[in-house]
Amino acid sequence: MGLLDGKVAVVTGAGRGIGREEALLLASEGARVVVNDVGAGLHGEGGGDPHPAEEVAALITEQGGQAAVNGDDISSWDGGKNLVDQAVDTFGSIDIIVNNAGILRDKMMFNLDESDWDDVIRVHLKGHFAATHFASIYWRSKAKAGEEVSGRIINTSSEAGLFGNAGQANYAAAKAGIASLTWVEARELGRYGVTANAIAPRARTRMTETMFSGDRLASKEGEFDAWDPKNIANVVGFLAAPTSADVNGQIFVVFGGDIYVMSAFQVANKLTRDRAWTPEELVAAKDELFKGIGSGVPPFSFM
Repeated sequence: MGLLDGKVAVVTGAGRGIGREEALLLASEGARVVVNDVGAGLHGEGGGDPHPAEEVAALITEQGGQAAVNGDDISSWDGGKNLVDQAVDTFGSIDIIVNNAGILRDKMMFNLDESDWDDVIRVHLKGHFAATHFASIYWRSKAKAGEEVSGRIINTSSEAGLFGNAGQANYAAAKAGIASLTWVEARELGRYGVTANAIAPRARTRMTETMFSGDRLASKEGEFDAWDPKNIANVVGFLAAPTSADVNGQIFVVFGGDIYVMSAFQVANKLTRDRAWTPEELVAAKDELFKGIGSGVPPFSFM
């Protein structure tokens, strides 16, 4: 018996990296999985080659699971709808949507061109919204018909989106948007039996292999690869399970065996009085306003 027996999941960008491990993990826990991948390169070039998704689906089948391949571009409205429709038509339902697909076009602000901005925002942010939009229609209709709904949305943000990262204006903006989108989904869909959470993963993928080392950590069981994408997939499996019905609107930074629950924006300091402040008064009160927190750019990471 698996945590996800009888569930139907879709995973976007599931041909490689974190998405691949997420699809395999969900299937190992009993879910029937629609494996989506457009087959594009790291920077979004090419496409139209769903071979990586076919490989993952074949591996799931070999291991005794059930899987279907989807090669739609989930950053398009039609692609998002087709993905949800395929899950329902093939397996009779959709219970879990893992939004993972993404591309990189890293450049400094002054070198970034319009297509670099548009393509990254489209694939990450619109790609997260499109399929989820159609899944939400499906779940809401079921709930209004009196049927029990146990929907799970698991989005992929990034520390670049939570803290901002130089050289990634497009990527960071998209990932910050995904964090806020997650909170909106959690607020809007919770009444229908749907949860929405997000992960900000650190793992070795095509996107990160040139940035991160292959650190291996010692554990009681032996050597542990902290950068293995399987570490991320395990957390996704937890969030997808019926036992996580009380976990909603949360964002998790995941690295190796460390899981950090991140908080939303909170008040760090304040000035308060019964009338408006003039610019000159704010100059005089600046030290009080930023007391204990500083007025410079916040640090990139919390660690």
